[in-house]
Amino acid sequence: MRTIDDYNFADKKALIRVDFNVPLDEDFNVTDTSRIDAAKPTILKVLEDGGSAVLMSHLGRPKGQSNPDLSLSHICDKVSEIIGVQVKFVADCVGEKVEQAYSDLQNGEILLLENLRFYDEETNGDEAFAEKLSHFGDIYVNDAFGTAHRAHASTTVVAKFFPENKCFGYLLAKEIKAIDKVMQTGEKPVTAILGGAKVSSKITIIENILDKVDNLVIGGGMTYTFVKAKGGKVGDSICEDDKIELALDILKQAEEKGVAVHLPVDVLAADDFNNNAKTQVVDVTEIPDGWQGLDAGPKTLENFKQVILNSKTILWNGPVGVFEMESFAKGTIAIGNAVDEATAKGAFSLVGGGDSVAAVKQFGFEDKVSYVSTGGGAMLESLEGKTLPGIAAIMA
Repeated sequence: MRTIDDYNFADKKALIRVDFNVPLDEDFNVTDTSRIDAAKPTILKVLEDGGSAVLMSHLGRPKGQSNPDLSLSHICDKVSEIIGVQVKFVADCVGEKVEQAYSDLQNGEILLLENLRFYDEETNGDEAFAEKLSHFGDIYVNDAFGTAHRAHASTTVVAKFFPENKCFGYLLAKEIKAIDKVMQTGEKPVTAILGGAKVSSKITIIENILDKVDNLVIGGGMTYTFVKAKGGKVGDSICEDDKIELALDILKQAEEKGVAVHLPVDVLAADDFNNNAKTQVVDVTEIPDGWQGLDAGPKTLENFKQVILNSKTILWNGPVGVFEMESFAKGTIAIGNAVDEATAKGAFSLVGGGDSVAAVKQFGFEDKVSYVSTGGGAMLESLEGKTLPGIAAIMA
């Protein structure tokens, strides 16, 4: 695996695909700098070697149209502040303006190109567009895990124009190693905590990880499909009736493979889907009509905690309750505390997937787990066992 450490960038220009698809408020201020912070080590390595960096990214979904609200010019000052170097900006990503700015770029300088997705050719994976991008670097560095599952011009196709001079940046290399540690080389026992609303969105992940894990902890809304499949009463809880046979099949597969499945035994049920609803703790198999399970119950959380504390490798993907509402956040916080404690004892813990990452940030666990993945869709496709095109392109 070729990483940025395999290259010396002295007097070289690095074309770096970063993921600066960051949230902006109505005044175009960056409200979460995590993705810029994550790219900083890669950019600094290039500059400290004595080279220069050309950064390319997308922002939002402009759908092939130039849109001033989605211009990367809005983030230029914030990137400059975080990197500690004044970033130059050019209002295009191909063409004469970029060629001139590239020609003028000196060692130690950074040039940020305009939003790649102002061109349809980017998302279409257009080879001619990728070739134009390839003119703006001596070495291609992919450091955008969040888009590694897309076969776009800047994430995948451009790599073919750098047959000997392409590598992973620090962030993407860390993502690959973290996932590999869970899926291939993790110390046993390996535990996967899967939450979220639907079994259907996690089927391929479950099927792919059953050969790799010792424990499967199931929480969140998909609990109730499994409970109903086993004959329990789930009241008005979310339930995919068309996935009941699938849930039974997953339980059977797990048993055959010697994987211990841990389902909730009690839940915090509510009489309405809102933060001020009446609540009661009930047996997960006896949820009354008119009530719905919205968080894990105390006995469940104690059971889950013991499983987590006895684990050496932990994957956490998905909350175990409706954590966006304070009344139903206790379960997810308890899981975070248990993962934190296990990590402090030496376990390796990987958190990935949009909602679980949001929860980890919201409740202050970001620095208490081993690794928080920056890529939602890319992370999920990796767990499903898919080869991500952006990764394959560097490996080729």
